[in-house]
Amino acid sequence: MNQFGWWGFGPVFMVLFWGLLIVGLIALVRWLATGSSPWRAGRNAAADIVRERYARGEIDRQEYEQKMQDLERRE
Repeated sequence: MNQFGWWGFGPVFMVLFWGLLIVGLIALVRWLATGSSPWRAGRNAAADIVRERYARGEIDRQEYEQKMQDLERRE
């Protein structure tokens, strides 16, 4: 092919491939280093919200304990 065919895009695809590979490896290392899963982050966030609501006085102790038990059952 000529310069307007695949030869023109070859270097672009190579840089894109290696860039995505490096970003993927960095994400994998960070995930393994922290030991947390992206799927568990939502549950931790929910528990944090319940704790904040209890600290602000929006919910009482009984409701706080019930919500925390519900969150623990989902894990």
